[in-house]
Amino acid sequence: MTTDNLDIIGSEEWCVFEELEIPAIKARVDSGAKTSSIQANNIKVFTRGAHEWVRFEVNPLQDNRSINIECKARLVDRRVVKSSSGISEERFVIKTPVKLGEKTFDIELTLASRDTMEYRMLLGREALNGRYVVNPAVSFNIMPMSLKEVGEQYASYVKEKTGLKIALLASNPNLYSNKRIMEAGEARGHDMVFLNVEHAYMKLDANSPEIRYRGGNILNEFDAIIPRIKPAVTFYGCALIRQFDNLGVYCLNSAEAITQSRDKLFASQLFSKNDIHIPITGFAKSPMDTKDLIRMVNGAPLIIKLLESTQGKGVVLAETNKAAESVINAFKSVQTNILVQEFIKEANGQDIRCFVINGKVVASMQRQAAKGEFRANLHQGGSASVIKITAEERRLAIKAAKVLNLAVAGVDIIRSNKGPLLLEVNSSPGLEGIENATGKDIANTMITAIEKKLKFSLL
Repeated sequence: MTTDNLDIIGSEEWCVFEELEIPAIKARVDSGAKTSSIQANNIKVFTRGAHEWVRFEVNPLQDNRSINIECKARLVDRRVVKSSSGISEERFVIKTPVKLGEKTFDIELTLASRDTMEYRMLLGREALNGRYVVNPAVSFNIMPMSLKEVGEQYASYVKEKTGLKIALLASNPNLYSNKRIMEAGEARGHDMVFLNVEHAYMKLDANSPEIRYRGGNILNEFDAIIPRIKPAVTFYGCALIRQFDNLGVYCLNSAEAITQSRDKLFASQLFSKNDIHIPITGFAKSPMDTKDLIRMVNGAPLIIKLLESTQGKGVVLAETNKAAESVINAFKSVQTNILVQEFIKEANGQDIRCFVINGKVVASMQRQAAKGEFRANLHQGGSASVIKITAEERRLAIKAAKVLNLAVAGVDIIRSNKGPLLLEVNSSPGLEGIENATGKDIANTMITAIEKKLKFSLL
């Protein structure tokens, strides 16, 4: 076929879909894909007359959830499509006219129900054949349009900015941390909703996945989720977070990151692998290995931790080897997994809590154990004060949060004769102690982190 009469199309172009009422959508020209596709949410099939139709929603502009166009089109096919990541899935196919510059022609579009596409649309080779030749070195050759012109096209779709819709996914609305986050979000003009983890449930379906709330309300309008999952509901809470993520909702901490942080053994292995220094830690299954396990962490006194411990609960100090052996074997006899960890005597019951948000330490406090306690814990009568951390401690806190892929983390560090050591990382850190000790508005910083991620501004 001669290319003399074909128009030159760039690597990306603006497309117009008048029947779908989409005034402009940026497409990546992809000659490697047979069929064109468009990003679509909330896909629903319905019957009109003797034919199947499909109703769906499109966010035509990348990183802009505020513009949401509801579209309807006749369903022409269902096809199994393999994504670039190798995952096969069934997609609905519609046929509709597309306008590219001066040309208007019918095009088949698969509805891609994922919000992670870099472009809202891919223009495949079926649309290109006989019409265009691709020059990947140029962009917007067929239909140039400035950002100002795009903005004018969508002027009638833009709603008055009244804030984001943010859900706090937790268990107790009366906790200090949860109340502060709700207050901070509302103060910044956002629509804040408290969702009890155990009152939400989900529908798993390739075509129309859902999350519902007690009473049958469908939760489909959130821009972001702030997860604060208590340990007792980690499994279910993380399942909900994954479902929200599948629906295109931004989650401040991912389910994977939370799960990793809650598994103290796995987290310790990740820290060791990434050259993050922790107190010498041991783990064994058989009681036959208890004596060597104790020797391995330099003997008593030593710390014994339940893998599921939190807020200092399930953490025991064994002051003698005999006591350590008794406690360890008692836990093993009831099939409870524990870690054995060296005791840092020189810390004198002090540790440091660094609050990390999006790769930055936003506040730090020093915690002192209550008299008679070996571990600093504000829930057990400990005290807190503001502290200036060292550059090494700052790097350690940031790296620990990064290794676990946590956007928000409470990183606990202990000072030892060997330098700073990482104790653990909390994926749902409390705000009361650190806000009171430092005077910093951590809740507000968490909300602004969401705004930055979603590129939201009231200005």
